[in-house]
Amino acid sequence: MREIKTAVITGATGMIGTALAQLLCAEGITVAACVRPGSKKAARLLESDKLHKIAIELEDLKEERTFEQLSDVVGSADAFFHLGWAGTFGEERNQMFLQNQNIRCTLDAVKLASRLGCQVFVGAGSQAEYGRVKDGVRLAGDTPAFPENGYGIAKLAAGQMSRIYSRELGISHIWMRILSIYGPWDTEKTMVMSAIDALIRGERPVFSKGEQLWDYLYVKDAARALYLASVRGKDGSVYPLGSGQVKQLKNYITQLRDAVEPSAALGIGELPYRPGQVMYLCADIRELTKDTGFVPNYTFEEGIRETVAWKRSVVQAAAGAVERERAAQK
Repeated sequence: MREIKTAVITGATGMIGTALAQLLCAEGITVAACVRPGSKKAARLLESDKLHKIAIELEDLKEERTFEQLSDVVGSADAFFHLGWAGTFGEERNQMFLQNQNIRCTLDAVKLASRLGCQVFVGAGSQAEYGRVKDGVRLAGDTPAFPENGYGIAKLAAGQMSRIYSRELGISHIWMRILSIYGPWDTEKTMVMSAIDALIRGERPVFSKGEQLWDYLYVKDAARALYLASVRGKDGSVYPLGSGQVKQLKNYITQLRDAVEPSAALGIGELPYRPGQVMYLCADIRELTKDTGFVPNYTFEEGIRETVAWKRSVVQAAAGAVERERAAQK
C-alpha cells in the first residue's frame, strides 16, 4: 500500500480531473493541478490551501521550466495522474498527428513523474482501446484490444509504452480504461448532459431505440477508483473502469427524465443507430475490486439527481449574471 501525500494531475479541469482534485484535497493530499494557460475552466477547481493551479500546456511537460514550476510548488510528489488528452471527440479522434502527440505527452508525463520522485503513475485509458467486442463480453484488463480509430489506437499505444517506460524508471504503472462516466462538468456533447440540457430548457430530446446494454459510472465514484488505484493498485495492471452493471439505455434515459421533469415527453426511437453502434458495454471490475476494494457508492438515480441539481445551479447562476449585467447597463 502506497502512502500518497502529494499528487500531480494533468487534465485537472476536465470532469474527472475536477472530481479527483476535490477528493484528493479532502483526503489531505496536496495537489498540483495542471491547467492550460488562460483556461477559464480553472475556475471550476475548488479553492483550497491544498490545491495549487499550475499553468502548463501538455506539450510543455518535457520542458525544464515545467519541472521547476512543479518543484517550486510541491517539492517532490508521490502520485502522478495523467488525465490530459487532446482530440477526444468527433473528427479529431482520427487526426493522427494530434493523437501521436498525445502518446509523446504521456511519455513526457512519465519522465516528469520520475523526476518528481513519484511512486506511481496512473494513466487514463479508454474503452476505445478495445474496439468492438462480442455482445455480452465484459471488458477486462486482458480482453483483446482492436481499436478502430486513431484515438483508441493512441490510447492503447500510450498505455503500453508508458508501462514499459515506467518500468525502466522504477515507477509503478496503473492504466485505467475508462468507460462511460457522467456527472458535473460533463461535456454537453454526451447523451446524458445533452438530454439534461434539453429537458431543463423544456425541449423534447430525441434518441435511438435505446436497446443498448450500457454501463454508466458517476464521476465521484470514478475519482475514488483512481485514488484507490494509486494507493493499492498492482503495478502493471490494466483496470477497466465502470460500474460493472448494465441496463438498457432507454431505462437510463427515463430515469434521467424523471430527475428533471417526470411529465416531459421523450423521443425514444426517433433516431437511427449510428453505423457500427456498440450494443453492449460493461466493465469487468472484479480485479479492480479485489486489488483496491473499489465498489461504486452511487446508483445511477443518485448520481443523476446530483448532476441535475448541479446543472440547475449553473443555469440559475448564469441567468443571475445576465440580469446583473442588464441592471448595471441601465
